[in-house]
Amino acid sequence: MEMLHRCCAGLDVHKRTVVACIRRVTDAGRLEEQVGTFGTTTAELMALADWLAAPGVRQVALESTGVYWKPVYNLLEPHFQVMLVNAQHIKQVPGRKTDVTDSRWIAELLQHGLLKPSFIPPRPIRELRDLTRQRSQLARHRATACNRIQKVLEDCNIKLAGVARDILGVSGRAMLEALIRQVDDPAELADLARGRMRSKIPALRAALRGQVLDHHRFELRELLDQVTDLEGRIARLSARIATVIAPYARAVERLQTIPGVDRRAAEVIVAEVGTDMTPFATAGHLCRWAGMSPGNHRSAGKRKGGRITQGDRWLRSALVQAAWAASHTKATLLGATYRRWVKRMGRKRALVALGHKILVIVYKLLSEETDYEERLEPEEAA
Repeated sequence: MEMLHRCCAGLDVHKRTVVACIRRVTDAGRLEEQVGTFGTTTAELMALADWLAAPGVRQVALESTGVYWKPVYNLLEPHFQVMLVNAQHIKQVPGRKTDVTDSRWIAELLQHGLLKPSFIPPRPIRELRDLTRQRSQLARHRATACNRIQKVLEDCNIKLAGVARDILGVSGRAMLEALIRQVDDPAELADLARGRMRSKIPALRAALRGQVLDHHRFELRELLDQVTDLEGRIARLSARIATVIAPYARAVERLQTIPGVDRRAAEVIVAEVGTDMTPFATAGHLCRWAGMSPGNHRSAGKRKGGRITQGDRWLRSALVQAAWAASHTKATLLGATYRRWVKRMGRKRALVALGHKILVIVYKLLSEETDYEERLEPEEAA
């Protein structure tokens, strides 16, 4: 078997230790192996880097083990060509599993060019990705707290959600604060409505008649404070993201020309895939990496299934949300495509398929550095 690298190393990464194996072919053509175990503190990882550099290692491969690979990758990246590989792709034969044999196996596969690297964006994009993912998590926590507020209101038989589109809008918050202050008169609570909500005052009076106990007021106070805190943290993260993403502002603006893709979705897309599409040979490669392509399972000439592949769940979530927004647009190709597909596929599959289509457009816009142009013909809009 052809040997691509005369001197390389494989790393088996764990929480507290890194087992490294160096495979080196000497000038006499003899294969030598060195195995070492190092800790995961910064000083010990720098010692690992020196140990790898001494015999002339240039290529290093390691598994994507949880989050433990990240500090190892970050510290070795400036000194070596580091390849991160999917652990599912390099499984050994069962029954011969140790940390040492794992590192040897990784080094051997690397030496013969049999490893497929995972996509790792540049450090500025990775830093941006950390921020957008944290913001997404906080947004989920806020949604959970909002749902819990709704459950408390239902327990009080307060039907505010049946009248107000957003129970945490300006009017809704004023009413909730009044409920916490022991204001029980439905007419007084309804009079706190603002703007267009004032046209719904009669319905609000009926909806706000319930039985609110001190226990409910305590819960509402805690949940409202939690939502306020989360909103403040989300706002601070958004401000930081706006600063970090400034060098990629043009790409964000370009993605926002796609129907359904707002600024937040554009920020997530840039944070997850970057702006350089050269690591992906085609739009299909990008879609498969993102987990937006159907699987291919055929046997005996029959298709057995087409579930989407595993991929980047953060990007997939943003694309499906963008697809949902695009599905409601009028006189757009994406909106017309969804309305055609949903009849055949159903809502969920049609949204995933539309998200796939959006990602193909993203690839085209970023690789060709162009804006989206609507191509829907008048008869298609109908």
